[in-house]
Amino acid sequence: MNWSEVSIHTTAEAVEAVSSILYEAGAGGVVIEDPEILSREWSTPFGEIYHLSPDDFPTDGVIVKAYFPVNSYLGETVEEIKTQVNELLTFGLDVGKGIVTMTEVHEDDWASAWKKYYKPVAISEHITITPIWEEYKPKREGELIIEMDPGMAFGTGTHPTTVLCIRAIERYLKKGDRVYDVGTGTGILSIAAAKLGASSLTAMDLDEIAVRSAQENCSINKVADKVLVKQNNLLDGINEKVEVVVANILAEVIIRFTDDVHRVLLPGGTFIASGIIGARENDVKEALAASNLEVIETVYMEDWVAIIAKKR
Repeated sequence: MNWSEVSIHTTAEAVEAVSSILYEAGAGGVVIEDPEILSREWSTPFGEIYHLSPDDFPTDGVIVKAYFPVNSYLGETVEEIKTQVNELLTFGLDVGKGIVTMTEVHEDDWASAWKKYYKPVAISEHITITPIWEEYKPKREGELIIEMDPGMAFGTGTHPTTVLCIRAIERYLKKGDRVYDVGTGTGILSIAAAKLGASSLTAMDLDEIAVRSAQENCSINKVADKVLVKQNNLLDGINEKVEVVVANILAEVIIRFTDDVHRVLLPGGTFIASGIIGARENDVKEALAASNLEVIETVYMEDWVAIIAKKR
C-alpha cells in the first residue's frame, strides 16, 4: 500500500491543535519537525537530545507531517484538513503560513522515516522520555523512564507545555495523592504522576483516539493498575474530590472549567494548568481568581506558560 504524506507548515503555538486535526482525519502517524528542539534553552541541566541533525528540521516555523492511505476520497480529506486549519484562527491560534502540501510515499518509507526524529530526552530532574524502540538505561540516580509510542497520538512529550507540566508535577505532587488528568492526550502526565508516587489517577479525554493511546501507553509503562483512562468532557459528571488536577489544554478551555476544578479539589489542593500561550496568561489568571483558586507559581518556556494554583 502507498501512503500520502500531508505536510502543514505552521507554528509551535498551533502544533497540538494541528496534530489533533490530522488524527481526527484518520492519519496513520504524525511527525513534528520543530527547530526549537535543537536550540531550546532548558531551565535545568537536563534536556539532552541524542543524534538529531539540523538538516532534518525547517529553518522557520514547524512542519507537522501526517500519513494517510492513498484512496479515492483522499482529496476530500485534505480539503477538509485545510478548512479546519484555517478555522483555528477563530480560536486565536496563530497558524503561521498554514500551507498544506501532499506527497506520495511508499509504505516502507513511511514506517521508518519518522523514527529518526524521536530520541531519548531527559526533560526534568527525574523523568526521561524514550521511544519504545530505543534501548535506554538510566544514567543518573532516581531517573524514571517513560516509554512512548509517538506514532499514536498528540506528540512525543517534549513540547514545552508538557515539560512545564511534568516539572510542576515533580514539585507539587505528594506520594499518595489522587490526580485528575484533564485532556490527557497520550496519557504522559498521568504516567509521570504515577511513577512519581500518585496513588490513583483518572485520565480523561473527549477524543477516542487519545483514550486508546493513553490506555496503550499506560500499559507499556506498567501503570495501568493506577490509571483509569476514560472518555469524558473535561470534568463533567466527576464528583469525587482529589488532591491534584492537571490540564495541558488550550487557555480558552481552561477558562471554561475553573469552577469545576475548584469543585473537585480538596481544600489546599493543587491545580497545574499548562498549554497556555503567553498572550492568554492574564485571562487564565483572572478566571482562576474568580473561581477562588490562588495562583502560587507561574513558569515559562519559550512562548508558553504554566500556572500552578491552590484551592483557597
